[in-house]
Amino acid sequence: MTDDPIIQTIASVTHDLGDFRVHRCLPAKERTMVGPFIFFDQAGPAKLAPGQGVDVRPHPHINLATVTYMYEGSFMHRDSLGSQQLIEPGAVNLMTAGSGIVHSERSPDDDRAKASKLSAIQTWLALPDGREEMDPAFEHVPQDSLPVIEGHFARARVIMGRLWGQRAPVSTYADTIYADINLQPGGAVPIDAEVEERAVYLAGGDAALDNMALAPMTLYVLRPGLHATLRSVDGGRVMLFGGEGFSTPRHVWWNFVSSSKDRIMTARDDWKAGRFATIPGDADDYIPIPEGQPKTVSYP
Repeated sequence: MTDDPIIQTIASVTHDLGDFRVHRCLPAKERTMVGPFIFFDQAGPAKLAPGQGVDVRPHPHINLATVTYMYEGSFMHRDSLGSQQLIEPGAVNLMTAGSGIVHSERSPDDDRAKASKLSAIQTWLALPDGREEMDPAFEHVPQDSLPVIEGHFARARVIMGRLWGQRAPVSTYADTIYADINLQPGGAVPIDAEVEERAVYLAGGDAALDNMALAPMTLYVLRPGLHATLRSVDGGRVMLFGGEGFSTPRHVWWNFVSSSKDRIMTARDDWKAGRFATIPGDADDYIPIPEGQPKTVSYP
């Protein structure tokens, strides 16, 4: 039907990491990107007992930017630029890999000493043509610096780009939108962003788009130009994201993204040979190149 607000539905694939689960929608066989977003993970929600924690050991990235956004809990970010930053709910960590960076994300000691919770959204954004090999960078934007729009029993935080007349002070390299929408029972919010590609993801609770119920942990790509309303009966949390479509395809292999498969293979060889920079204060351990096919891949 031409009036169907959804043009594609992508169910998440769940990976059990022991203490918590990760639900991944992008990249998928049927679709690699929505705007610049080329990777979309929901980590948790999970409850961690005292003594437990998350240790994402040092690993490399190229030609992308990562965005870490916490719902609950916290991570300590360290990278090969020397950045060290605690990220807590509602704030944004934007790490631009560009020509190459190494980082780790670990539960801080204070969280490990007690029972804690973990819930987060992790995304990667491909860098546009001509900027893939830009200098690596890191920026942290605290919760209080991000605009919040409230009304109609809904509260939306703009994470990146411009939405509902407000712009987030977070760097973007292509036309990008990203928002965290909390719907109270009976809440509603318009989805009318004028960008080329958009998707919504129900992280928890219930929600419907123009009376079409959304399934949890599922990505819905919206019809271009669609003006729709997001609603909830009992309350729900939805991520809205997207931006301009890329005219040049991007490839994904493990933690590497690039418009060039040869560039990815060079990065793979560089990591195996120890040619990436190390992380000050976290250089004694690392994630090795996976044997065989990695879990994150968009081409064989």
